Amino acid sequence: MSIVRKSLAILIVLAAASQLVPYGKDHTNPPAVNEPTWDSPATRDLVKQACFDCHSNETVWPWYSRIAPASWLVYYDVVEARRHLNFSQWQGGTGKGEKPDRATREVESGDMPPFQYRIAHPHARLDDASRKALLQGLAATMNGSGKH
Repeated sequence: MSIVRKSLAILIVLAAASQLVPYGKDHTNPPAVNEPTWDSPATRDLVKQACFDCHSNETVWPWYSRIAPASWLVYYDVVEARRHLNFSQWQGGTGKGEKPDRATREVESGDMPPFQYRIAHPHARLDDASRKALLQGLAATMNGSGKH
């Protein structure tokens, strides 16, 4: 057996074995407890389009989130995103991770939604007008938001 075939066989075995690792397989969404009081339905729609898959308890888990090692990356990203800002457990801008200024700064700079997310989710690619509307809506919502 050539070195290429041996290497390929080893890669196949490792890929199959990686499917047995349970990390990243839990695709349950906790209940949505509280959302911000959105300044408009349009703001909520934009946030849902660009942010909810990671920053809420309403994640739509894509097919590749069931296959390691992609499942590990997607799961980690969602857990971390929810830890930093979760629109489904909103506490009026004062809860753990609720930093309205940081959220708007990251959208404004183009860091959110992240590049790797935009590649796989074309609906999250915001044009300039949508980004501006999202920023204005987030600012209005987060600066005046209470609990639902």
